[in-house]
Amino acid sequence: MSQAWWKEAVVYQIYPRSFKDSNGDGIGDIQGVISKLDYLQDLGVNVIWICPIYSSPNDDNGYDISDFTAIMSEYGTMADFDKLLSELHKRDMKLIMDLVINHTSDEHPWFIESKSSKDNPYRDYYIWHPGKGGQEPNNWASIFEGSAWELDRQTKEYYMHVFSRKQPDLNWENPNVRNDLYNMINWWLDKGIDGFRIDAISHIKKVPEFPDVHNPLNKRYASSLDGHRNREGIQVFLEELKRETFDHYDIMTVGEANGVTVEEADDWVGEVNGKFNMIFQFEHNDLWQKGKDKSLDIHELKSVFTRWQNGLHGSGWNALFLENHDLPRSVSVWGNDKEYHNQSCKCLATLYFLMQGTPFIYQGQEIGMTNVQFESIEDYDDVAIKNLYQHEVEEGKSHQEIMEVIWKSGRDNSRTPMQWSAGKNAGFTEGSDPWLKLNPNYKVINVEESITESQSIYHFYKNLISLRKSNPVLIYGKYNLILPEHEQIYAYTRNLHDDIILIITNLFAEEAEFQLPEELKNKSHKLLITNYEVNDSETINQLTLKPYEARVYKLY
Repeated sequence: MSQAWWKEAVVYQIYPRSFKDSNGDGIGDIQGVISKLDYLQDLGVNVIWICPIYSSPNDDNGYDISDFTAIMSEYGTMADFDKLLSELHKRDMKLIMDLVINHTSDEHPWFIESKSSKDNPYRDYYIWHPGKGGQEPNNWASIFEGSAWELDRQTKEYYMHVFSRKQPDLNWENPNVRNDLYNMINWWLDKGIDGFRIDAISHIKKVPEFPDVHNPLNKRYASSLDGHRNREGIQVFLEELKRETFDHYDIMTVGEANGVTVEEADDWVGEVNGKFNMIFQFEHNDLWQKGKDKSLDIHELKSVFTRWQNGLHGSGWNALFLENHDLPRSVSVWGNDKEYHNQSCKCLATLYFLMQGTPFIYQGQEIGMTNVQFESIEDYDDVAIKNLYQHEVEEGKSHQEIMEVIWKSGRDNSRTPMQWSAGKNAGFTEGSDPWLKLNPNYKVINVEESITESQSIYHFYKNLISLRKSNPVLIYGKYNLILPEHEQIYAYTRNLHDDIILIITNLFAEEAEFQLPEELKNKSHKLLITNYEVNDSETINQLTLKPYEARVYKLY
């Protein structure tokens, strides 16, 4: 297995709108990020992934881009961006940006031209189609609810939008589109950024002719993923993308690849055939509600993680994550954000952080930020949440029923402003109210308090990062699942040459009995990290683990 800087990195994801406001307008900005670089450096992260800061009308908080090479004025200027990049590199840290190339904003100049007439040179930059019987071209549903097609009344044709109607999909079949995108990508890489997280990349290839998809529930619009997610022919596009851009730079590339299986992973992240360094796959993200009483399905979790760990060992690389800007807070769905908030945050961190791959921390995860429950739909901002609410009301659901879903899985759970202190507006902004309401628990969960408290979640993450950096076995060592049938404990080892590290986590709120497998018994051991007080001299052949207890041992 080859070594690489991006394999040894720890990445911190910034959602800039919610990270830190520097000018009092209630919206996070680039200068706010710059003001917190020392905090991030002290935490131990060495790569920052920043969500879109390009010019955008903000229908989907920056993922609807109107100018790929300009900075949104709310976030600052290109001079501010250049300062951010310079300050990061001065600290020997790196920056990767979000690359959104499945779609643009409907306010992008390409689309404005495209919809102006059927014979405009930019018409074919997007996917246009005449209607069928006075209706949409097919029954495809948008991921954000409703139809995946929007009628343009001037030209009397429909354009495709897999996401919001203000996010028309680019036509990757058009070589001019691809060339313009490659030029834009190289423009940013020539500025000196260190890579990209590539948004929604598995959706760029559509099934030819756009046939109706299977509709077993006989809905007006059916899930269209079979029409545009990881379709045959996508690798031709990805190979060209890599050849024309990424191959010319020493960068980190992370593809958001929903729908890709481990059996297909070699084409995506293989060291020889792969198009990206790593991908985000989402097989594990809905398992928390599939177990008994809608709790975590630990057996399926073991199966998914182990399949990816073993499937990529020696041939590819994993991106390790529990949270991002599209997901609810992990402690609120996988852990216990009430009685065992501190312990379950640390337990979940131990579980994922020490597997083989590059770990990603989402802002606020390092202090244990939780889901939020706003009573009114008006307090939410996310276009997906608002579309869901409207759709479910039309289906006859009650306000309470819909809000229960939003409280558990809505994307704004992870987008509430960063909780820096117990002071005004959680230290996020000095001026007006934040763009999105704060989670009321900021008075007890915040960075200032976490840094002061030696046993905080923050210091646990800091110690995990240090532990990983000082033990190559935790980067390059092979993952081996142990106790696969245990109902509560997820345990595994990492092995490299003669080094063995044992990771034990109890993922539930009840005590659990742990028996060390025979092949590991009677070895000497050293406790490296734990979330409870532990006597390091006790035997580890048999242990009673407390609720959400995590332990990491070095075995000799």
